[in-house]
Amino acid sequence: MNDSHPIEELYRGKFLRLLRDRHWEYVSRVNSSGAGFIAAVTDARELVLVEQYRLPLRARTIELPAGMIGDEAGLEDESIEASALRELEEETGFRGARADILVSGPVAAGLTSEMLHLVRIRGLRRVGQGGGVAGENITVHLVPLGAVDEWLRARAAEGLLIEPRVYAALYFIQRDGA
Repeated sequence: MNDSHPIEELYRGKFLRLLRDRHWEYVSRVNSSGAGFIAAVTDARELVLVEQYRLPLRARTIELPAGMIGDEAGLEDESIEASALRELEEETGFRGARADILVSGPVAAGLTSEMLHLVRIRGLRRVGQGGGVAGENITVHLVPLGAVDEWLRARAAEGLLIEPRVYAALYFIQRDGA
């Protein structure tokens, strides 16, 4: 396939661009090299999750801590691992000792060019309350691994939306023996 066709920019906002390549319209991030999603387990064997209201869904969600890579001034060349460590601390108040990329791939291949990186962070130490940056209003949940399935079902029954990457993280955590 010849990829030399011009890409038309239909719209550019502060964070997103809407693009057309021949017949396909898709979204691209402005000033970001991808998104990091964090699989973190405390020494007490608790999965670190976040809850927040998501405007596009008009609903509260349960998600992995996550963030954009290279989207802030001065952090354009930040590594995936460094970004994940920074985002974990901002969102949850946990500082990690080590970050390892578990898997990388497309977020939603038919909708966006964005790549995701699932990062395992180890050696957690609580250094703050978390909650994210201005406007994020993040609630941190520490869920015992032995009760995580029941806990997620209960949140879903309450009407919260569970982000499927939580289950991908659990796959790697369980395979690794936490």
